[in-house]
Amino acid sequence: MALALTLLLVVTISAKGPIVSFGGMFIVDQFAIFFKVLVLLAAGLILIISQDYFERSGIARFEYPVLVMLASVGMMMMISANDFIALYLGLEMQSLALYVIAAFHRDNVRSVEAGLKYFVLGAVASGMLLYGISLVYGFSGTTSFEAISQVIAALEGGVPPTGVILGLVFILAGLAFKVSAVPFHMWTPDVYEGAPTPVTAFFSLAPKLAAIALLLRVMVDPFGGLLEQWRQIIVFISIASMVLGAFAALGQTNIKRLMAYSSIGHVGYALIGLAVAGATSHGAEDAHAALLHEQGIQSVLIYMSIYLFMNLGVFACILCMRRREQMVEGISDLAGLSRSNPMMALALAIFMFSMAGIPPLAGFFGKLYIFLAAVDAQYYGLAIVGVLSSVVAAFYYLRIVKVMYFDAADEPLDLGFGPELRLVILASSVIIVLFFLYPEPILSGAGTAAASLFVGG
Repeated sequence: MALALTLLLVVTISAKGPIVSFGGMFIVDQFAIFFKVLVLLAAGLILIISQDYFERSGIARFEYPVLVMLASVGMMMMISANDFIALYLGLEMQSLALYVIAAFHRDNVRSVEAGLKYFVLGAVASGMLLYGISLVYGFSGTTSFEAISQVIAALEGGVPPTGVILGLVFILAGLAFKVSAVPFHMWTPDVYEGAPTPVTAFFSLAPKLAAIALLLRVMVDPFGGLLEQWRQIIVFISIASMVLGAFAALGQTNIKRLMAYSSIGHVGYALIGLAVAGATSHGAEDAHAALLHEQGIQSVLIYMSIYLFMNLGVFACILCMRRREQMVEGISDLAGLSRSNPMMALALAIFMFSMAGIPPLAGFFGKLYIFLAAVDAQYYGLAIVGVLSSVVAAFYYLRIVKVMYFDAADEPLDLGFGPELRLVILASSVIIVLFFLYPEPILSGAGTAAASLFVGG
């Protein structure tokens, strides 16, 4: 109820320009509103599909929705951060809640291990981020995004101090951990596998959306004048994430670990749009350059919107995988699903085809906008790597479809699930299948949000 009320308040905010408050530390613009809507939708829907799981598992406690809401507040602070102090406060509020819910099934060794791994590696990432912020503060004398942007602009194209470059690298490392981009992805498969399945679904959606939004704002706004320095880093981690996400998932037998590597690959695709946005000079007056900049940001927003519904649908299907009232996570356990429950098999096949980028499903258009933005910016290498990675990744997505439709089951799954899961799976399937008929709401919203960030930067 609280999340629904917050969502209503967010979407009713209308202003001609961005609203800045708390001494310039907090900004509400169309970019922030767009991502807040996605985060609140993700958090609310995860709470809906979690209820049955926690009750069946005997670990239903009132702390879980409270922690999810606290994490959501932190994510909204991250999205609207206009200062590194506000950024860090939001990031830690989110992270502390996530550390707890990762180990929420405290009687399960894997869940406790997942929470511990996430906490230790998250602390290291926070340390790197703080060190980077301190280096930038030491050079600029401020933590405000706007002021840092002005200080960098005063260099007038000159070589920035080494301390600023080092600070930028450490900040990127800390943020790359939060989006699980290579080479800071090492926590993702173990945490995804060990955490309770609804928590894994939450990790794959809301925190990733907020971190992508934060990464876009930080790179475009305060560090827009240093694009020559950060663009090559973004290109590298984008390529590395796409390649590792494609190849490392090939041998996975656990569907949650497979989804972990899949999410790493999807982050790589999204970062192509950020690299394209950095293909133009900050504040460029050339109309074509400005269009490329905005197109890159818009493609990321479209991609993450589609990613939300694809991943949500897949994890809703995973939550239905039970045998003798016990959760099962093996890909081989899906054998014969098309005969025992053809509608569930059809829904999961739709999500798998969409993730593989098969037209005319929404996943195809998400990748299409990303690759078109790269081609228009003459980033042909990035586009080629992205297409080839998609081809490789299609193998493990289609393998799941093959297991459901062509393998014989030793023992069928018990697919007793509540109306909440049915509704979420149905709604996600309809959005994925019919996106091409009416994409305007997402396209126009993403375009307005991207323009808002561009003007604000």
